[in-house]
Order: sequence, then structure tokens, then C-alpha cells
Amino acid sequence: MLTAPSQLILRNSEHVRGKVLLLNHESDLCAVELQKDCNSVTALALDFNHYLALQAAGAKVTCYFGHQLPKPDTFDTVVIYYPKAKALMGYLLQLAAVYLSNGGQLLVVGENKGGIRAFDKQQSDHFSPARKRDNARHCLLYTAERNHTLAQLHIEPFLSRYQLSTANGTLTICNMVGVFSEKQLDQGTELLLQHLPSLNGRVLDFGCGAGVISAALLLQNPQLQLECVDINALALLACEHTLAANGFSARVYPSDGLAQVTGAFDGIISNPPFHDGLNSTTDIATSFVADSRRHLKSGGIWQIVANRHLPYADTIVRHFGEVNIIAETNKYKVYRNRT
Repeated sequence: MLTAPSQLILRNSEHVRGKVLLLNHESDLCAVELQKDCNSVTALALDFNHYLALQAAGAKVTCYFGHQLPKPDTFDTVVIYYPKAKALMGYLLQLAAVYLSNGGQLLVVGENKGGIRAFDKQQSDHFSPARKRDNARHCLLYTAERNHTLAQLHIEPFLSRYQLSTANGTLTICNMVGVFSEKQLDQGTELLLQHLPSLNGRVLDFGCGAGVISAALLLQNPQLQLECVDINALALLACEHTLAANGFSARVYPSDGLAQVTGAFDGIISNPPFHDGLNSTTDIATSFVADSRRHLKSGGIWQIVANRHLPYADTIVRHFGEVNIIAETNKYKVYRNRT
């Protein structure tokens, strides 16, 4: 099944020609459909589950996950799916300017409810003024041409930093545009950090984001064998920058839930996500609790912070036998259980 933005792209397939690159594509097979009329299709996913969905299709589409392609390349057409986080659009336009050949065609597509109308104020000097090409299925499609050469990708303009004081010292937190809690610590993670358990051995930071929890854990105990997983490429990049800025090391890698995580842990700590694209869902929370229980050693510690309205309690009881709330505010609860 194709998403509404992908349907709009195919409806305007006369603008998608030659060697094609899809940026920030969605979890469907639009890339496969485009192959019928294009010389080649390459897809760069910023969300790991979107990459996995396309890879599983087994089609002759070159697909990658990451914040950029693994090697330099140029394309005749670049299609950008408008991001949920509007601030990320500038980064995607820079990627398109790096990979699009001179005179090449840029397409930007997105849902009205996803903020695509804001693109009118976000256009880049690397492209001609964008034109609205189509308006259907509650989506908009813009086209433009590249008119300015950009030799390489520059990360620094899209990387922010702030200092975070903790009970064990001060940390430098680095974050990328579009990643959760971009320029300051969110209240949920702040509450979690105030009640971190004492941990040893192998520990997992699930949904690591910019690496705030990971850095705080390593500041408390530098000997931890820490693993950081997230589904978002820019979050993983931000986490790597945060660890490096504080002189820490950990294994940082993508995982769709805990599907790519192996073995058992002495601790799992998280401010888990509860959004899939533009939609809020409890499925992520339910699966995370169940999978966490299977990945914890005997005596292992599982601790999360969550919005208090989210229905975690029944799921925690089902898999851990009881619910322990060690801290709460009018917005958040911190849960801690042992196996």
C-alpha cells in the first residue's frame, strides 16, 4: 500500500526521470513502482524501519539507511518527503543540493497535516523558486531545479550544543535538527536522570536520541558496557557526537524496537518514543515492555520515564508481575522493575 504522498509522486511521474534518489522516504514501495519508468532508483531512509520495509521487498532498488549516502553520487531527480520536524527540511535540501546534478529536478512532497505548506518559506538558494505542481489526496507537490553547486555536506550548521548539569558533573549534549528535545533537556528525561539507578555490566539505552541518558550513565560509571539504539539516523549521529564531546565510548547502532538487539542486559534504561510518523501509538510501548523482559538478565533493572497518560501499567504487570513507580510529576512517571 502506498502512502498519500507516494501516490501523488506516481501521479506526477513525468517529473521523475533518469537516475532517481528518494530522501526521507516512507514505509512503502514507491521506489519499486518508480523503477518501471526510471533508469535507476536509490533510496536513503532516515528511519530504520522504512529502510527495512524496502529492503524486505527484494526489488532492484539500492537502499540505504543513514544521514547521508555512503559514497558520493549524482542524480537526475531527487525526491524529498517533507519531514515531520520542519527544522529538518534545511538539512534535506542540503543533501539534495549535494546529490542533484546541475539542472536536475527536485520534487518535494508531503501531507498538508504534516506541514508541507511551510515549504514556501523554507526554500534554498541552491534551487530555483519552487512551483506547486499538484494538490491532491490532502498533499502538495513542489518542483524546482538545482542552480547552485554544493560540493559536500556540512553537518555543523545543523548541530546544536548545550551544557547539562547533573549530580555527577557537567555534560556537553550535542543534537541534530529534527531530533527530540533538540536544544534543551525535556522534562521527562530530566526526571529520569534525577533517579538513575546504580548500574554495572551491560546496559542498553533504548531510543537513545541525542545520547543524554547514555552520557549521564557513563558519567556515573565509565566502566559500563553501554549500547545505544534508535530508529532515527540523525539521532544516532547526535548520540555519537555527544559521546565524543564527553570522551565516552559506546556501541551505537540502529534497531527497529529491539529486533536488532542481541543477548541479555544488566539494565535497560529509556525515555521510550510513542510516535510513529505523525501518529501517536501505544504499540511501540507495548512491544518495548515485552521485548525488554526477554532481554534482561536475572536481577536486571528496567527503568523508564513516560507521559503519565500512557497505558504502561497493565503491560508492565503482565510482563514483570508488578508496577513500581519511583517518581512522578503531574506529567510524567518513572517506572522501575527488576527481573
